[in-house]
Amino acid sequence: MKKWISGLAAVAMTSVLLAGCGSSTEDAAGGSGSGGTAPTKLVISTWGFSEDFFNQEVFGPFEKEHNVDIVLEVGNNAERLNKIRQGTSNVDVIYLSDYYAQQGIDEGLFEKIDRSKIPNVNDIYDIAKAPLGEDYGPAYTVGQLGIAYNPDLVSKEVTSWADLWDPAFANNLTIPNITATAGPMVLDAASRVAGNDTFNEDAAFAELKKLSGNVVKFYTQTSEFVNMFSQEEIAGGPIMEMYFKDLKAAVPNAKFVTPSEGAYAVMNTINVVKGSKNKELAEEFINWQLSQDVQTKSAKAKVDSPVNTKVELSAEEAEGVTYGAEVVGKLNKLDMEFVNQQAKAWTDRWNREIAQ
Repeated sequence: MKKWISGLAAVAMTSVLLAGCGSSTEDAAGGSGSGGTAPTKLVISTWGFSEDFFNQEVFGPFEKEHNVDIVLEVGNNAERLNKIRQGTSNVDVIYLSDYYAQQGIDEGLFEKIDRSKIPNVNDIYDIAKAPLGEDYGPAYTVGQLGIAYNPDLVSKEVTSWADLWDPAFANNLTIPNITATAGPMVLDAASRVAGNDTFNEDAAFAELKKLSGNVVKFYTQTSEFVNMFSQEEIAGGPIMEMYFKDLKAAVPNAKFVTPSEGAYAVMNTINVVKGSKNKELAEEFINWQLSQDVQTKSAKAKVDSPVNTKVELSAEEAEGVTYGAEVVGKLNKLDMEFVNQQAKAWTDRWNREIAQ
């Protein structure tokens, strides 16, 4: 039986997601060291998320310091990766979840990076340094998938993945669909609940079939979880910690739990696209994204969990953020190459046995 999960002996924090909108050429040309020359265009593919933050704290300052004009291509993981596949994009740098980044690596869509040009990689948690191999980009944020629940609707304290099978969650549970980022993680959690130290597909599907009758909806987007939770259509379920602030805003006494068997690492990566004419500049940008300054600002704004080990947060600043060696060291990490190999078969089996 192939083992496809490993414990994380490193550290970090999360969540998942990015975005922004490029700054003007006039702003970029005013940067230090421009020497009056026209700025270099750097095309970045990212998510449409926290636009103002990234313009002000990440993209804008980089433009000014490096005499760059950043142009953004915004969309979800699948849309943006497909553009790279089809050759319909001139992207230099791409932000992707590790699941989609592994697909890009398998298809030869990324340049091999020169780590000597990214010195800040030495200051990030081990788990983030080379999540998909030394030749490819680091994770700039590491979050966790755990369990959020409304204690007013659940008649017990939740501490374990196994608690999702408790009668306390009868007919008031949501779990991610197998096609969602967290779907394979929940599949692995079910295997663990069944008593397996290494992944057992049959046992995992058998456990999830037992659970399916209590599931109100298999969600594919986090917004569905948030809406159902706020309207008390569900009592809880597995969710990424980065979204807990939205649940807390709707239900102030909501709780987020790192299960005793370990939460799951959710990693977003940053890579240089194959054929980029600005490879060294792209590597400079990756180094910028990993810097203590950018990582601290992202964490304090609760946009992304930091991977830079020099980031220091107060207890209040760390709330809702995956932060600290003790937290990250207990995370479970999926083997994304294995997940991608099995994705179609798992989806077919899920549709036959679970989502009926």
